[in-house]
Amino acid sequence: MPMQLEILLPFQVFADEAAVSRVVAQTRQGSLGLLPHRLDCVATLRPGILIYETAADGEICVAVDEGVLVKTGNRVRVSVRRAIRGNDLQQLRAAVEREFLAIDEQEQHVRSAMDRLETGLMRRFMSFQHGG
Repeated sequence: MPMQLEILLPFQVFADEAAVSRVVAQTRQGSLGLLPHRLDCVATLRPGILIYETAADGEICVAVDEGVLVKTGNRVRVSVRRAIRGNDLQQLRAAVEREFLAIDEQEQHVRSAMDRLETGLMRRFMSFQHGG
């Protein structure tokens, strides 16, 4: 029995495939391969290439941002922030590096700046509470 694969973005369904024979995704622990009879699982995805295969279209490659993969029964749901479909693996890998990882680095800089602001605000608040 083939799997049903859904790739979900925050505001739309990116892909909904009914006859998927296998899925390969990149997790924080390494590559994860799913076949129809594999036990149910949940995995945190890192930015990378997700590959799935159908009898009609063969192997399909999708660059995905970080997210979550959930397999229950014959249904696989992948929820990610962004996804790009393509046939050229080199172009997709370049897209992951250029778009997904660069944005993650920017977000880390913003989070770091926000942490510094929050720490400074807390120090001022504490010195205000203790009278100076």
